[in-house]
Amino acid sequence: MAKPLEIDEVWQERILGQVSGLEYGSVLITVHDGRIVQIERTERKRFDNHNTAQAQTAATNTSAANKS
Repeated sequence: MAKPLEIDEVWQERILGQVSGLEYGSVLITVHDGRIVQIERTERKRFDNHNTAQAQTAATNTSAANKS
């Protein structure tokens, strides 16, 4: 039978610390023998291609204007 998992205040703070500010990603909690032993945070950054293309076009136009 599985041991009940006990999460004290320290682990609650650690978990919340990993989750806070996470926009895209995951938090993996590893449990061994009914105890948390590890927390892994994987964060993803998403970029809007439309805004990136506009910025590149503006930079190209500025460079072209400066060469004239």
